[in-house]
Amino acid sequence: MDSLIARLGLALAIGLLVGLERGWRERDAPDRSRTAGIRTFGISGLLGGILAALADALGAVSVLVGGFIAFAAIFAWYKAREAAHDEDFSVTSVITGLGVFALGALSVAGDYRAAAAGGAALAAILASREVLHGLLKRLTWIELRSALILAVMTAIVLPLLPNRTLDPWGGFNPWEVWFLTVLMASISFAGYVAVRVLGTTRGLLVSSLVGAIVSSTAVTLALARNATSASNPLPLAGAASLAAMVSVLRVCAVVLIIEPSVFIPAGIPAIAAALGFAACGALLLARAGRGHKSGALARNPFELGPLLLFALLFAVVATASAALATQFGGRGLLASSALAGTFDVDVSVLSALRLVKHSVPVETVGQAVLAALAANAIGRLFLAIFAGPVRFWLPLVGATLIAAAAGYCAMLLPTL
Repeated sequence: MDSLIARLGLALAIGLLVGLERGWRERDAPDRSRTAGIRTFGISGLLGGILAALADALGAVSVLVGGFIAFAAIFAWYKAREAAHDEDFSVTSVITGLGVFALGALSVAGDYRAAAAGGAALAAILASREVLHGLLKRLTWIELRSALILAVMTAIVLPLLPNRTLDPWGGFNPWEVWFLTVLMASISFAGYVAVRVLGTTRGLLVSSLVGAIVSSTAVTLALARNATSASNPLPLAGAASLAAMVSVLRVCAVVLIIEPSVFIPAGIPAIAAALGFAACGALLLARAGRGHKSGALARNPFELGPLLLFALLFAVVATASAALATQFGGRGLLASSALAGTFDVDVSVLSALRLVKHSVPVETVGQAVLAALAANAIGRLFLAIFAGPVRFWLPLVGATLIAAAAGYCAMLLPTL
């Protein structure tokens, strides 16, 4: 891409791409009634590239700066006349024209790959007007606040935290604790958004599966409470089994993202258990029939209180896991993972995965992940027994036993 002609071609292509979107929106307008269309935007990108080339050849950046100012003034003047005629207060086309000119200059004087990506992104944003406006109308203040909290957590708080361990066992790293907290909240927020988009009225299956992305324990508890007044609790038990499947698969995804080396000892048995949950859930739903709906809706995972509590619990468990692993080896890690997994499987799994960097064997960490999953499944059963009728929790016990047996057989396969 060193040829000037090729770079100028890219500058022209960026303008034509954006102009295609602008021209398509105004394709029904009479001729000569619009300031800029596909040709004008194409020429604007090419003009930016030509002025950038001249500035480089003459060694005078003032050529590009002066050209940009003159282009901005002329383009804005014509758009102002059009806006006054149409009584239109939108400034989108003006900003778009300036962006096309700047991207054309960048394609010649800078990184042409960044220019090409910027042009594609600009055209995509312009083409997504209806989608973005519709999303904005459906957006609640809670969700907007969540996005702002995520931005603050990621862009402000995270860089300020020290990226080193502060305890003698190498377990408490403030940067890692906060990063993994943000990661888990983001994954959960994706589930929350899915529930908002799809809605719980689509039935038991959708709400339970998507709700389990946030918390399978919360879904199980909600289903157990609904089962007390349901004439047929079997579909609720099937949905709880499928929610457990989603929880296991979510842990597998976290393992793949954070520490892929642990996936072989932990992921294969976990997937086998997930398949066991899936088979039992599908069987229960098939026997019970259709038509049941659930009103359970996931909570916003960016509520500050639970989020800070998660970070605190994660820090405590991470430090305790490192200390127990140092003092007692693998047995200490398994005990701490099982204990923490009873209350929160995410905290337990993340704490165990971090220990791979501290010379803990991958097999031991994999066993700790499986112990956390098993403890979490037992915790869900206790909640189901406490809050639901026998016809709800008894099938769930059977599904859990089948899933545990499938996972245990998969764990034994390498030794056979």
